[in-house]
Amino acid sequence: MSYVSSQSVYVKFTTTEKINPGDTLFVRQGGQYVPGLVVRDKSSSSCVCTPLLATPVSKGALFYARIPAEKLPPVKEKDRIAQDTLRPPLAGPVVIIPGEEEVAPVLKERIRGRVSVASYTNLYDGTATNRLRYAFVLQGNHLKNSRFSVDNYITFRHTTGEGAAIKENVFDALKIYALSVKYDLRPQASITVGRKINPRISNMGAVDGLQYEQGVGKFVLGALGGFRPDFADYSFNTQLLQLGAYVGYNTAGSQTTLAAVEQRNGGATDRRFVYLQHHATLAKKVDLFGSMDVDLYEKINNEQRNTANLTNLFVSVRYSVSKKIRLSASYDNRRNIIYYESYNTYIDQLIDDETRQGLRFGVNYRPFKMVSWGVNTNWRFQKSNSNLSRNLNSYLNFAQIPWLKASATVNVNLLQTNYLDSKMFGLRLNKEIIKGKLNGEITARLIDYQYSTNENRVQQKLAGGSLSFNLSRKLSLYLYYEGTFNDAGKNLSRVNAKVVQRF
Repeated sequence: MSYVSSQSVYVKFTTTEKINPGDTLFVRQGGQYVPGLVVRDKSSSSCVCTPLLATPVSKGALFYARIPAEKLPPVKEKDRIAQDTLRPPLAGPVVIIPGEEEVAPVLKERIRGRVSVASYTNLYDGTATNRLRYAFVLQGNHLKNSRFSVDNYITFRHTTGEGAAIKENVFDALKIYALSVKYDLRPQASITVGRKINPRISNMGAVDGLQYEQGVGKFVLGALGGFRPDFADYSFNTQLLQLGAYVGYNTAGSQTTLAAVEQRNGGATDRRFVYLQHHATLAKKVDLFGSMDVDLYEKINNEQRNTANLTNLFVSVRYSVSKKIRLSASYDNRRNIIYYESYNTYIDQLIDDETRQGLRFGVNYRPFKMVSWGVNTNWRFQKSNSNLSRNLNSYLNFAQIPWLKASATVNVNLLQTNYLDSKMFGLRLNKEIIKGKLNGEITARLIDYQYSTNENRVQQKLAGGSLSFNLSRKLSLYLYYEGTFNDAGKNLSRVNAKVVQRF
């Protein structure tokens, strides 16, 4: 064995001609050959593997590959004894022993990306507004089989006829969600420059600057330095300096990260906090994720204090009782999310805002192969009951309706807050019209909501449909229409069109 990283083991052989991805490599323990690694990828002389052993793999360990033995020509009985003494210790297969010299890890280029152009038109009371959105997404790992990787996600959105606003501040239209370059210094070390969300500290958001990560066995050490994106328009802001460091611990089924970060605003301390994130999969049935922020600094009435305050907390648990039943529970006390882009309807955005925080419980049940049913409930509460919210959502999904050869979903959503009561009933029908080429969908919703400050009830009927064309393997066209109809006669129409080119 040559190299060990946090997630992979690199093994050098004299040849890998008869070893294939998916094969098992063995380690000798107590006179027996025990499965130790699974081959994920290979070059002509080395393999990239995933460990199977409960104990850590140490550098210099020997692993063996079993390959089919070649048929030997008939031999005379007097030569058989000499032949048997030359066979390897395993009966039948040949054992290949890794060499001792180290090799560089296998670097294989993988590129995924897309370019899209979309139009969003709203027609209301005789007035039309149109927004255009252009997007570029690129994820390139090990470009040209090198140590360089890139991650880009850039959009440009504007309303026709409002060019003056863009000239005043281009970042009202231009949004750079990711723009970074990563260089793998060694199998266990990397450096990233640009705007990037670190998955080990994901709830902190993006970092504009430099991030370094170094693996040491099961531990990962990291540091970051740079700036936070601007709160108002997500642009680059040198006034929002942030510095931090983190340590992570990885096992076969879990990943834990502890970070300490200082954030400044115009030179003054804005936040000083500790961030903890943990993800674990237990016995392939329980999935646990949690994150929390503990602020260590506050300034009130020009008085600075170093105290510990829990400011953000999120915990999520999913349990697969069986293949038919899944349970979930979560608690969310994080601060409100800033949406720089949103294409939800008013009622959809309202439900998202009112149900994100609080306690949530869910049950998903699949009584039959093509039928699934789910119930989710959310409860947001405070001691004063000033921001109370209760929500119940249920759906019934038919993955395949035989006589229609289509899928259908029926859902009900009930929401109650201190200022609003709403009920929503929906139906969605999806059908493949031309196999692999054309897909169609129709939707219908009935919405009934009433504000506590207004005795008038608002009832809306929504109906829509969409068509998705696969013009080629990587080129697609998407068309969508939705109409909102109410008793006042002031109807709203939404017409969307999008072209996507993947590469």
